[in-house]
Amino acid sequence: MSDAAIAVRLDAAGPTISPLLYGHFAEHLGRCIDGGIWVGPDSPIPNDGGLRADVVAALRQVRPPVLRWPGGCFADDYHWRDGIGPPADRPRRVNIWWGEDIETNAFGTHEFVRFCRLIGAEPYVAGNVGSGTPAELRDWVEYCNFAGDSTLARERAANGAPAPFGIRFWGVGNETWGCGGHLTAAEYAALYRRYATYLRDFGDRPLYLVACGPNGNNHAWTQEFLAALAEPARFIRRGFARIHGYAAHYYTDNRDGACGTATDFDAGGWYRLLERALQIEPLVVEQRALLDAVDPERRIGLLVDEWGAWHPPAPGQHPRHLWQQNTLRDALVAALTLDIFNRHADKVVMANIAQTVNVLQALLLTDGAALIRTPTYHVFDLYAVHQGAQAVPLAIEAPAVAYGLAEAPGHLPGLAGSASRRGDRLALTVVNPRLGEPVAATIELAGGATATEGRATVLTHADPRAHNTAAAPDAVAPATPRPVAAAGGSLRFTFPPQSVTRLELVLA
Repeated sequence: MSDAAIAVRLDAAGPTISPLLYGHFAEHLGRCIDGGIWVGPDSPIPNDGGLRADVVAALRQVRPPVLRWPGGCFADDYHWRDGIGPPADRPRRVNIWWGEDIETNAFGTHEFVRFCRLIGAEPYVAGNVGSGTPAELRDWVEYCNFAGDSTLARERAANGAPAPFGIRFWGVGNETWGCGGHLTAAEYAALYRRYATYLRDFGDRPLYLVACGPNGNNHAWTQEFLAALAEPARFIRRGFARIHGYAAHYYTDNRDGACGTATDFDAGGWYRLLERALQIEPLVVEQRALLDAVDPERRIGLLVDEWGAWHPPAPGQHPRHLWQQNTLRDALVAALTLDIFNRHADKVVMANIAQTVNVLQALLLTDGAALIRTPTYHVFDLYAVHQGAQAVPLAIEAPAVAYGLAEAPGHLPGLAGSASRRGDRLALTVVNPRLGEPVAATIELAGGATATEGRATVLTHADPRAHNTAAAPDAVAPATPRPVAAAGGSLRFTFPPQSVTRLELVLA
């Protein structure tokens, strides 16, 4: 058993952890929308006007703050008018990105907004820059947000929504370096300025316009975009009035199979994937520094609006539908990532896991009428306590995990985590990545605070490949919370092997 020390710096409280760091992403891809979120009003599966009732209930539990839609790559070939009006009259389109499926457009703007309201999330719309026009996106904003007596506002009312939707978050394109048009950063900067000129608030709630950032931690893209964006000096002098967010994408990428498959991997594959997950931290730090160089007041927020584990196609599944199983290893990917966002809550304003249902690192899987909460879902449930709380710095000392061959060694921190405080309640989330080895830690509360009581909730399994299915929906689930002996300014706790733990302490 390894030994570790965790210092909780209650005397040096950090920023508020924005709930938006716990955001989600749903694309018209495979069974994310059709069969996942949407089953239609005539389905035998219980639904609310076509929206799966069990999906709505499960998501409400984890308090989703924001949901990004309709893509992804799909966004840049999506024309919003296809998804309004009587469903029977909506056109059937070919989804050119995801298997050439037929998109019925039964789930459109009104259905998306209603879903967001049911689960308690703010809508975040990704606009079409790749195959669309500034006029098309401008009209979509007016249709959604204008409260006056315009033709578009009347049309929205005729379609069942007299009151404006008040959608705040709008993405100006998606992955413009790739499926969004294969543009250079300078080409996109010119397009961004043009689009942003016409995207007006159309209401009392100002828009939050999000520009497409790099694929991973690409410094050159960001530098080129910012330099080109600033070419008309007045655009910068106006205080970035029409750019509010800048969104990077980062996947814990296992498409090469170097870490095994989603459910078949050895110890090396376990550790390699977790090490790849940790590379999102330099992205956050370095991309924020690049933005700070031209925007030291941080008027442009950094987003990571697509993140998650991406494994090779699952046998028996359509390779373009990106369905994958979700194991304990993916739970640790999620926990490590969320802890990084918590620790850097001053640098990231929003993050969105990819994706919500049945695609990539999904929180939920559907199997006919069955709903499966994945290990990743349970991490979001455990970590919801951090949303809106004040970050508390940690100092963790634990022997590093070494793995791999002598010529290609790998290293992971022995423990990783984050902490937050809300009044007299302290939440500490910790990942032990070690296979088969517990870590005993002394937890010190700095700043003169003392703990009067506590409890621990642990997510783990003896088999790191364990996952949930319709036949065994709770194979990987948090154990019943148990009391922790807590009295005074320190306590001892043993973190089980391959685990995610939430400690909740009451402070005096």
